[in-house]
Amino acid sequence: MTQIAIDGGQSALRLRVLPSGRTGAGPGYTHGPDALQKLLDAIGAAAAEAQLTGPVEVVALGLTGYPQAPGAAERFAAEVSTLLDADEVRLTQDMVTAHAGALPDGYGVVVAAGTGLVCLAVDRDGTWRKLDGHGYLFGDAGSAFAIGRAGLVAVQRARDGRGPATKLADTSLDPVTLYRSLTLVDDVARFAPEVLRCAAEGDPVANELLVRAATDIAETIDAAVAQLAGEGAVPVACVGGLFEGAGEQLLTPVRAALPARARLIPAAGNSLDGAERLATGSTGPYADLIVIHRR
Repeated sequence: MTQIAIDGGQSALRLRVLPSGRTGAGPGYTHGPDALQKLLDAIGAAAAEAQLTGPVEVVALGLTGYPQAPGAAERFAAEVSTLLDADEVRLTQDMVTAHAGALPDGYGVVVAAGTGLVCLAVDRDGTWRKLDGHGYLFGDAGSAFAIGRAGLVAVQRARDGRGPATKLADTSLDPVTLYRSLTLVDDVARFAPEVLRCAAEGDPVANELLVRAATDIAETIDAAVAQLAGEGAVPVACVGGLFEGAGEQLLTPVRAALPARARLIPAAGNSLDGAERLATGSTGPYADLIVIHRR
């Protein structure tokens, strides 16, 4: 019988068919009144690309755009069931699939950073705590969006003569034009690699922005570790496109700012791997974080 794993982020949606391993992709989450319909369309496009046919036993989805309104998650899960001809849909937030992919034992802290940033701490007794993930206006400290926005602010300050000169200002991009973009958040986040590049080349402004992001991430990890009982070491995994792209350039200053209990370890897998784990096995310590629809 077929199972489906789906990782829906802000930059892209990825789908994996099991056990064949075929994959498909669709557009990422965009804010707006028709956001959930666009998510369904993206899932349909990814399923078509993966050449999905026939009934499905279980679909597990971890979504950035998790439906928050009362009853919305249940309705969305039912719509996914209809769309993919699935007997069971397990719907959760992307922080859960990130945690399940990175820490197979279920204990510890995972920071998932891409366009946005969210952190999930799970204790040995299954209790959990979500930190940040408050979106681009009110949170996501240290995310690609936060780095990109800070970089674009530095560009405007340098061009106005209100701030120090920086290589960042060499970009041909006019940040003000992004106000008209329908994908503003993603567009701003895409400037983060330019900040990392300029920091690596020794630009002091870009390097300051990198250190600030690392400090913000370490602060979130510190708060997460403090939620877990005991005094022993806590495994911490950093996952997502931002860490994949930056590597040690970001992890080194993060590590330097971590509390004593935090132990950075390599993630066992990514969010799509976590969705696969939830699709093919039990929900484990995440049961309270998953909406299940059965037809």
